[in-house]
Amino acid sequence: MSRTCQICGRGTRASQSRSHSNVATKRKQFINIQNKNIDGKKVRICTKCIKTAAKGKK
Repeated sequence: MSRTCQICGRGTRASQSRSHSNVATKRKQFINIQNKNIDGKKVRICTKCIKTAAKGKK
């Protein structure tokens, strides 16, 4: 299963981890995906979209 948000489409990003000697090693940054029930359907949604949806309910 892919690590992408089903609403906004955000996914993993490529980044670098830096050692003490400043050597760069490629790594991935994953977004915070949560399983939520929205209108009775199970959706894999990022926390940024959850916050945005909560703002719209006010």
